[in-house]
Amino acid sequence: MQNHYQLFHLPQQFGIDAAALDQAYRDVQGQVHPDKFVNGSDAEKRVAMQWATRANEAYQTLRNPLKRAAYLCELNGIDLQIESNTAMPVTFLMQQMEWREALDDVRAERNLGALERLDGEVRQAWKEQVDRIGELLDGSDFPDAAQAVRELMFVDKFRAEIADYYEVLEQ
Repeated sequence: MQNHYQLFHLPQQFGIDAAALDQAYRDVQGQVHPDKFVNGSDAEKRVAMQWATRANEAYQTLRNPLKRAAYLCELNGIDLQIESNTAMPVTFLMQQMEWREALDDVRAERNLGALERLDGEVRQAWKEQVDRIGELLDGSDFPDAAQAVRELMFVDKFRAEIADYYEVLEQ
């Protein structure tokens, strides 16, 4: 069975050409979209639906840096051990605690400016972590990349909490 990169005829690496991915996705969808098989047999319709679903899943995985990184680790035989491996470097844990305290302060004060500053800091850290993961993956350092992906999952979750709190402040 083809992996997501093979499906879209893209090099199996973290760095991805978004325009090429978008075009490859449209090409695959154009070939397998269920609307093209309205007059086909039930089996043809089912296969077309399966391929369209697989193309959607592959596209969503490769478009998202976190999902793409996790997928590349898995393709290279690295189990992320998300449930069992929760060990994190002390500096990372300290940063998480500082951010949590800052968000608690924002909530207590309902301070939009402080939230925006925290959001900017976390976004920058997220971007730097994605860049680091890309270097590790494209350098075939999959064990260290897996650790970095686990860390990025925490940062990603925290970004979602910040986004949720923007909605609270806007009410």
